[in-house]
Amino acid sequence: MTTERIEVKSGSAYDLPKPTWDVELVEVRRGTAAGELLRRYWHPVAVADEIGDLPVAVRALGEDLILFKTSPGRFGLVYPRCCHRGTTLLYGKVEEQGIRCCYHGWLFDPEGHCLDQPCEPNRGSKRENYRQPWYPVEERYGLVFAYLGPLARKPPLPRYDVLEEVPVGHRLFADGNSIPAGGPPRMPCNWFQTHENSMDPQHVPILHKGQFPDVFTNGFDELGWEASDAGVYGWSRIFLPDGGELRFSAEVILPTVRIIPDPTLGGLGRSNSVGWTLPIDETNTRIFTVFVAPEDFQPALIDIGKAPAYAGKTWFELDLEGHQRVPGDFEAQVGQGAITFHSEECLAASDRGVALFRKIWRQALRSVQKGENPPLAFGCEDVLIRVRAESAIVPPAAQEA
Repeated sequence: MTTERIEVKSGSAYDLPKPTWDVELVEVRRGTAAGELLRRYWHPVAVADEIGDLPVAVRALGEDLILFKTSPGRFGLVYPRCCHRGTTLLYGKVEEQGIRCCYHGWLFDPEGHCLDQPCEPNRGSKRENYRQPWYPVEERYGLVFAYLGPLARKPPLPRYDVLEEVPVGHRLFADGNSIPAGGPPRMPCNWFQTHENSMDPQHVPILHKGQFPDVFTNGFDELGWEASDAGVYGWSRIFLPDGGELRFSAEVILPTVRIIPDPTLGGLGRSNSVGWTLPIDETNTRIFTVFVAPEDFQPALIDIGKAPAYAGKTWFELDLEGHQRVPGDFEAQVGQGAITFHSEECLAASDRGVALFRKIWRQALRSVQKGENPPLAFGCEDVLIRVRAESAIVPPAAQEA
């Protein structure tokens, strides 16, 4: 008679296997499956007003690049090493037609064409044979967007109805501070763990208690998620004491767009903002947001990060104990690690929105691997996205009707 040995998990951390992350979710570099999917879309790389008369070093999708703006206001994004002798164009001089290398004066336009070679005979009669590697850029909504993928697959840069239909007396404001309500402008963690948070409403009553209005943090009565044309739409309902209800919805759109109404409920109706999560590289992230506000709105006068829960301090003034007592999105998301270990996750029913976005992401990734185009901005000259995310108070009478 033989007795089969039954392994019993001890629960000790000593017995944990080596943790791993899911490369299909977190990689961003050229040649990786996820990196190639990201390169089929446009990404914001800067707030347009941040770019003056000097070149700026930017990093996007794991690539170091140089962004510049000519005196007529035309943007260019080029590979940092000059194609002549390899010095960085960060020290180049920006001129009316493009950027001139500091070393031997070669001048490149925003598409990388060599326009001048002052040290060569006849100032470079063969200069058309040289070209500085470049990427397409477009300015829109106060942001500079770049396309880092194959030119033959370049889609149109999508437009968003809430940013196109600006009411009289209002204008667009572009922001690159990632988490204006509490956190630095760049987050030292992988982009995916910040982005999928948008489809995780159940963290709100726990993490944001005391930071958002009580009606929004006392729990949800109903939740749901559904696949959209190119992402996930999530909605919630909170039944109010008077018989009415608060309805709140958010959406994520491939690959990195997040649309979330004001969680402080300062303005009801359709979301007045659109956000983009930029994967700087695998372990750094920046979030850009464009929002509609009155023309006299002055964001510089807002004490960023000062919330009642912070006892009159800003997020930046809190010491370690302060962050422990009042953690927010930055602490929770960066606290997952530079790249979260997916092998150690235990997804549950409240994670259905996260799981659905991952599913749609993988489907788009597979389409690129098969040589097809992913969803959304392909096969047409223009794309207008109609925003669905909104917050609304529905009175009892309206529900009965």
